[in-house]
Amino acid sequence: MRRTIRGTLASAAVLAVLAGCSTDVEEPADSTATESTSESEEASGDEGEWFVQADFDEQDAQRSATFEGDEAEPWLQYIDGEMTDTSEFKSDGAKKVCFANASVSNPWRQTGFITMTQQLEALQDKGVISDMEVRDAQDDDNTQLADIDYFISEGNCDAFIISPNSTAAMTPGVERACETGKPVVVFDRGVETDCATSFIHPIGGYAWGIDTAEFLSENLEEGDKVVALRILPGVDVLETRWAAAEKIFEENGIEAEDFFTGADPTEIKKIITDALNQGEVAGVWMDAGDGAVAAIEAFEDAGVDYPVMTGEDEMSFLRKWEDTGMTGLAPVYSNFQWRTPLLALEKIFAGEEIPKEWVLPQTPITEDERAEYLEANDGMPDGHYAKFGGEDLPGFPEAWQDR
Repeated sequence: MRRTIRGTLASAAVLAVLAGCSTDVEEPADSTATESTSESEEASGDEGEWFVQADFDEQDAQRSATFEGDEAEPWLQYIDGEMTDTSEFKSDGAKKVCFANASVSNPWRQTGFITMTQQLEALQDKGVISDMEVRDAQDDDNTQLADIDYFISEGNCDAFIISPNSTAAMTPGVERACETGKPVVVFDRGVETDCATSFIHPIGGYAWGIDTAEFLSENLEEGDKVVALRILPGVDVLETRWAAAEKIFEENGIEAEDFFTGADPTEIKKIITDALNQGEVAGVWMDAGDGAVAAIEAFEDAGVDYPVMTGEDEMSFLRKWEDTGMTGLAPVYSNFQWRTPLLALEKIFAGEEIPKEWVLPQTPITEDERAEYLEANDGMPDGHYAKFGGEDLPGFPEAWQDR
């Protein structure tokens, strides 16, 4: 499937497409996605496939790092580090962008794509970008590789944006895009090459795992049972979320058992119900908040006390959290990152240097902040993400409400 976005976009039309999830492109498409970033998959000694102590330590430190830039524009903030000289790409006139997207197969990606679309409209109005051709891989590696190759041979692209479906499989496609000599921006998840002009992502999976497991450990007792609900295996940022959390649970004597759910509310309810039938469940940990309400409802159906719980900044969880009064935390995999690749290209076309690895802030929403985010996102659908960062963009708030 393929879709080209030209001129001023009608928000309603874009959102109608998103309502159909993976039908936002026209013919040949196949690619992938889930919210994430790339973590190193190398391991040594007894670290294991998805746990690398050095990466854990780095992201732990980045949680308290000083970010360059204006706090009011977190999508442009970054941790100081190596910069890329983009003077070779400086040129006048509006440019065509080609975006190989993994998918819009979940609420996080749908929210992000709306934000990206509205950022595109703003840059079209400024004369920076002429149009953005989008190919949706629908969570399939082979499709996304074909999408990238199509763009290289037929797309007449001035720049590439790639949100990889998976890390290793997409590496050759990203390398082929780099070989064109055009700027390449990778975001969300990474790949096993550093050829891209910039790799954009929030801090990462280890940081999520540390934030959430430390919160649960601080609010539970040694020996307490935690049910860990995981979406699917083999996705780097999700695997490292659990790898970090599992390490912290073990260190604190928390008995955590993990289950894969496919983000299916029925399966989530069944897992929680079965666990409650076997004894008390003191905590619930999630590697993504989609389905959090189903987990909470399982406790209600059983007539037992609410757990200590970590979900995500999805509105359904924030609202249920407030309604129940349970002890909770909303970790964040900053959804506003979807506007950063286009803003990076604006800088690239102006010849400005940009971070080689553009690490964005990733800060959980606490109970003290929850009311603020609920008020700011009043009227947004349950599948919306509180830290979407699009309040200053064209179409706000209707573009995100009318999906």
